[in-house]
Amino acid sequence: MESKSLHIHWFRRDLRLKDHRGLLLGSRSGRPVLSLFIFDRTILEQLDDPADRRVQFIWHQLNHMREQLESAGSALLVFHGHPSEVWKQVLERYPVGSVSVVRDYEPYARKRDRKVGELLNQYGIQLTGVKDQVIFEKSDVLSQAGEPYKVFTPYSKQWKQSLNSRDMAEATVPDGLFYRVEPAPFPSLESLGFRRETSGLADFPSSEIPEKIIRSYDQTREVPALEGTTRLGVHLRFGTLSIRTLVRYALRWNDIFLKELIWREFYQMVLWHHPESPDRAIKPAYDRIEWEENPDHFLAWCEGRTGYPMVDAGMRELNQTGFMHNRVRMITASFLTKHLMTDWRKGERYFAARLLDYEMASNVGGWQWAAGSGHDAAPWFRIFNPTLQQKRYDPEGHYIRTWIPEFGTSAYPEPIVEHKLARKRALSRYKKAVAETGS
Repeated sequence: MESKSLHIHWFRRDLRLKDHRGLLLGSRSGRPVLSLFIFDRTILEQLDDPADRRVQFIWHQLNHMREQLESAGSALLVFHGHPSEVWKQVLERYPVGSVSVVRDYEPYARKRDRKVGELLNQYGIQLTGVKDQVIFEKSDVLSQAGEPYKVFTPYSKQWKQSLNSRDMAEATVPDGLFYRVEPAPFPSLESLGFRRETSGLADFPSSEIPEKIIRSYDQTREVPALEGTTRLGVHLRFGTLSIRTLVRYALRWNDIFLKELIWREFYQMVLWHHPESPDRAIKPAYDRIEWEENPDHFLAWCEGRTGYPMVDAGMRELNQTGFMHNRVRMITASFLTKHLMTDWRKGERYFAARLLDYEMASNVGGWQWAAGSGHDAAPWFRIFNPTLQQKRYDPEGHYIRTWIPEFGTSAYPEPIVEHKLARKRALSRYKKAVAETGS
């Protein structure tokens, strides 16, 4: 082991080697950089599917990074365990002088990083976080009163006004950055408790920038039967694509696509300021709503057997592919929370378990939007009519028939609730809980 100290970059949701601010920070430390990834037992033990596609995606991307690093004479250290325990092993083996991470705004990640930071501090090592997965974070974008925004439109305007060339600058990683070391062992998926059902990254949505789709995004994004969205969410979630790259294209090609990227940052900001929001309504009055406890209805929603085709098609698409069109996410979430009066947290957790592009901030934000309980959410009296939504966004039934082959036959179930009655019940319960507060 060389006496010269190392800089370790701890990869988490930033799985790439280009345009990377954490690696750029490492280059400025004056130390050679060694790359580390930890398959966190705390996270993996919460997953109930041994073929979880997200774990496979991470594994394949890490394998790709490992090959890139080994071709540069370096290595990717990959461990499986609880982060604090893994870091004790790393500190025993390597002369660590400094550590960088890309900041993560989820509640568990914040607790984890505080704990590891305290451990490193005992060794006189600084854990430095950098902003890389968003353009603006935390309190970067505030109102004139110095407060976090609660409404998206003024946030979006301020976000655009705040944008400058420094925010968009590519973080070029210099050659010769990485510590030269022998290749390190790479775990199998089986050793992590999972099984391999995909052959490689080609089995997942491409990270290539789809210029044609982005240019026409404002015209095609609402039609689930079309290939009208980029499906780049998984690459933003795991950092295999730089947000700066995507924003540069959005600025050039389509303002509506840029708006969607800003929504993502709005929700990241909301999660930072409301770490309790995965479990509690941001507007407290909404936690007084009387929710139904009907396991049969919830199961029918999960399995796509509600008798409402647009809802069922979306749930079957999710269950089979790990993806659901954004318009359909709104329809299915509204149906669960208002037609079935099921607590939005149950739906949020179901999506969290199955979405390939699951990102807590956006998922919680979307579900609190549907339930009316979040910042800039749908008003409590707004209740999507799933039949009208189908007529508007899938008028010829192409999307529905893709996922419901028995549609139009006696094998397809009757609606489990009647729209008018369900709407009346929802309005009554929401009004009782929240209307008097003015929420």
